[in-house]
Amino acid sequence: MKKVAICGGSGYTGIELIRILSRHPKVELTAITSEKSAGKKLSGIFPHLRSCKDIAYEPLNRKKLLGEADIFFLALPHGASQEAVNFFFRNGKKVIDLSADYRLRDPKTYETWYGLSHDFVPSLRKAVYGLPEIYRKKIAKAALVANPGCYPTSAILGLLPALKAKAVETASIVIDSKSGASGAGRKADVAVSFCEVNEGFKAYGIGTHRHTPEIEQELSSLAGREITVNFTPHLLPVDRGILTTIYARMTKKIGTKEMLNLYRRRYSGEPFVRIHDEEVFPNLKNVRGTNVCEIGLKVNTRTNTLIIVSAIDNLVKGASGQAVQNMNIMMGFPEEEGLEKISLYP
Repeated sequence: MKKVAICGGSGYTGIELIRILSRHPKVELTAITSEKSAGKKLSGIFPHLRSCKDIAYEPLNRKKLLGEADIFFLALPHGASQEAVNFFFRNGKKVIDLSADYRLRDPKTYETWYGLSHDFVPSLRKAVYGLPEIYRKKIAKAALVANPGCYPTSAILGLLPALKAKAVETASIVIDSKSGASGAGRKADVAVSFCEVNEGFKAYGIGTHRHTPEIEQELSSLAGREITVNFTPHLLPVDRGILTTIYARMTKKIGTKEMLNLYRRRYSGEPFVRIHDEEVFPNLKNVRGTNVCEIGLKVNTRTNTLIIVSAIDNLVKGASGQAVQNMNIMMGFPEEEGLEKISLYP
């Protein structure tokens, strides 16, 4: 039984980590940190987690925590993770960081988009980008994994087979994503309050969203050339989930059936990617609470455009579920361990 600590356990991703890890048969949750909730019992703040091990939140005391766990999940805001990740990693612990601090390989790109310098570049160089469908072998050998962002997960998985097959033009990619309000985090913010979000639907971060360089980094790696994309996120009046629609011009005449077969071959054996049949497309409701990415697609023959639709739960495959999937790979556990029956529906 491996001991696990969650640093930043009172935000949405931290809460999901608790929900998932409490059911995992091979780990024991031994510490959860929160500066604002220190001293309070888990069940006192989140009654829906009362069936979990009821431990109290504590401050993030790195030296004290070092002896309490083998695996550390960092669910802290960007910037706040840098030092803690470096400390646990340099002291021989397995670390999975859910912030953006270790996702971008180029520290200059990180500084440009996040407005912060990266103070631990040697550790950054050791981080493995934690998208199992691409980097499974590297993750298995890693001690530090940078868990992908939610929007990038939906976009990269949607485009991966088409890019690897050179089936689409890399200069024509448009990524249109819609996310539930939980993507903004668990904080007091008028823009994501009920009255602002309910019955509304809007775009935001147009041309400036911080997940853009992460998407471009990984798509460029897949294509073997520099790719820039038009990425526009939208805020949906729902709690959770991301639906991404991707448009890319085809490089050759390929029909929908052939493209679907290409996707099925690429994702054959992948436990958490499901390819829909022709004329069937993902629905957010069907991935809610799961670690699954559902993908549907169609070739618009009139415009010679591939249209891809992917759906994930932003808090699970887009964050905490994928983090547990990465932990399973790092520790040599079965990849689906603890993730098979976590849907919010019966």
